[in-house]
Amino acid sequence: MPLEKRKFNEEEIVTLTSEFLNAGTDTTTTALQWIMANLVKYPKIQNKLWLEIKSVMGDNDDEEIKEDDLQKIPYLKAVILEGLRRHPPGHFVLPHRTTEDTVLGGFWVPKNGTINFMVADMGWDPKVWEDPMAFNPERFLKTDDFNGEVFDLTGSREIKMMPFGVGRRICPALGLALLHLEYFVGNMIWKYEWKAMDGDSISLDEKQEFTVVMKTPLKAQISARKKI
Repeated sequence: MPLEKRKFNEEEIVTLTSEFLNAGTDTTTTALQWIMANLVKYPKIQNKLWLEIKSVMGDNDDEEIKEDDLQKIPYLKAVILEGLRRHPPGHFVLPHRTTEDTVLGGFWVPKNGTINFMVADMGWDPKVWEDPMAFNPERFLKTDDFNGEVFDLTGSREIKMMPFGVGRRICPALGLALLHLEYFVGNMIWKYEWKAMDGDSISLDEKQEFTVVMKTPLKAQISARKKI
């Protein structure tokens, strides 16, 4: 460790490795399950996504969606962003501490005060998002005034949601996580039709574990897409 001028010991290495594995796997798999649950719960959204994928892939039913194809499927990106807004895997980020007395949002915070950022509440703020509890990917299809960019997830201009954190300590794997989610969701919808099990209404109730997971895990009836 630089400050102590020594190397990491075995226990510290194991802890750091565990943190990398948990942060890089639990979060993505949790987000993936929430997104797929909403696509099962709202089949019209699933069908719209499939139609857009088909418009890009054409009759190449046996081909999988590649990384280059993802840029041509804006509704897929919108579905992913809406999933992260509505169901962020973590409802808060690591706490911060003030270095001096300050006023934040009209509240006085003393020096060394602890600040927590409630990620989920930010994404559900009715002052920022219209009908925030609805799953509506279309809200992310609106292009803003910044070089045609649809949405700034990094918070460099403004912060409307922060599933990956923001600023200097933003998640370093943001790009990789989005790529994985788009790739997995895109191919699972492209290859298979997902339906709710008979009598299952798909509950979106939450449960706190390492991440915020589905209280009732997703169960779906999956069938291969028929060639048209």
